[in-house]
Amino acid sequence: MSDKNGGSLRAKKSLFEIDMCSGSIVGKMLLFAVPLIFSSVLQLLFNAADVVIVGKFAGDNALAAVGSTGALINLLVNVVMGLSVGTNVLVARHFAAKEDEEVSKAVHTSMVISVIGGIFLTIIGLIFAPKILVLMDTPAGEVRDLATLYLRIYFLGIIASVVYNFGSAVLRAIGDTVRPLIFLFISGVVNVGLNLFFVIKLGMSVDGVAIATVVSQCISATCVVVVLFTEKSSVKLELKKLRISKDKLIQILKIGLPAGIQGSLFSLSNVALQSSINYFGETVIAGNSAAGNLEGFVYVSMNAFHQAAISFVGQNVGAGQYKRVNKVLYSALGCVTAVGVLLGWGLFLFGEPLLGLYTTSPEVIKAGMSRLGMISTVYFLCGIMDVFVGALRGLGKSIMPMIVSLIGACGFRLLWVATVFQIPQFKYIETVYISYTISWIMTAATHMICYIVTRKKLRQVWGT
Repeated sequence: MSDKNGGSLRAKKSLFEIDMCSGSIVGKMLLFAVPLIFSSVLQLLFNAADVVIVGKFAGDNALAAVGSTGALINLLVNVVMGLSVGTNVLVARHFAAKEDEEVSKAVHTSMVISVIGGIFLTIIGLIFAPKILVLMDTPAGEVRDLATLYLRIYFLGIIASVVYNFGSAVLRAIGDTVRPLIFLFISGVVNVGLNLFFVIKLGMSVDGVAIATVVSQCISATCVVVVLFTEKSSVKLELKKLRISKDKLIQILKIGLPAGIQGSLFSLSNVALQSSINYFGETVIAGNSAAGNLEGFVYVSMNAFHQAAISFVGQNVGAGQYKRVNKVLYSALGCVTAVGVLLGWGLFLFGEPLLGLYTTSPEVIKAGMSRLGMISTVYFLCGIMDVFVGALRGLGKSIMPMIVSLIGACGFRLLWVATVFQIPQFKYIETVYISYTISWIMTAATHMICYIVTRKKLRQVWGT
């Protein structure tokens, strides 16, 4: 691929790229992951700001309403978001192999998919989300009405979130996690400011925080699109090239669709668990929502190494550096375990004052601590599970993790809720929470076996 003067776009290397195929792995993985952690934390702050401000100034019913929508939003979004994993792997491989024309086709196909996917999610969210809230046993009355209002506004702007995530996947594929951090910092400041203005100044409720979230997502999406249009490397976006390449679409779907289905399956199991949590009433719902929101900061910090495993494995496979693949996995596992243990236990030890940021109700704080004690302290198991998934996806194997997750996470949790939880002697909130830990252990162990078998087969193909 050449520019108009005949020079290779490859020669114009971005200052934000990371060479993943040589040198220290841990150092470069941290260089990749740390900005991504901050980016993810800022993105989480969108929802955290919503929850904190709503809980403080709009009441526990509004807090429960926003919290009860989280699992449903993830369920509808994850299918399309998973496709961005296909973009990440495909762009990373072609980029490392210096196949600039193929990189360009993958980028333009991906951005078209993001727009179509965003429109699809908007329609699905507006039509079906309120009805699903009923199926989830979201408490009737004010909580359900507020949750419905929040969802309708949120999904009107979901296309911006999808475009941003696809654009970020392209940048991550070349090692750029810094500029997405800058974009999210800008949009995050706007989000918090608008939350305070709408809720405190104008007296709005969940509608105000939903509007603020949509506006902030539009800002971050605009920033990432502008960068891709002005980029000098092979990931440059051009209007005249915006079309779907059939072969790239097939490759993205092959890797990304199973990843999206896998994510939705986890969300589906969480929707089922949310229905069980809703059984215990508004106080437990609010406490669970606040604790879950705090745990989200631990999750995204660990997930940065899942993303690193995808990009690093993908690039090394594309560059033919097969011997580095296992080293990438070991480095990611070490990093994610350290981060998961440190942050998970830190969250539990300082849980009460942190939960106090969301609510002043002692009962809600007590309910939140119940969740933190059983989930955040072992959250590193989830990180280990995700790193194995990332390595498999980087190797181009996406259907296998989907099947394992279907059985080990979604299937198990649904079975648990339908059987163990229904036994009167076990109908406690702790019974719901313990299902997370058991499913993480089972699924992580199975993913590890799958990786060992896959790596052994590929070693024979690669001759290493």
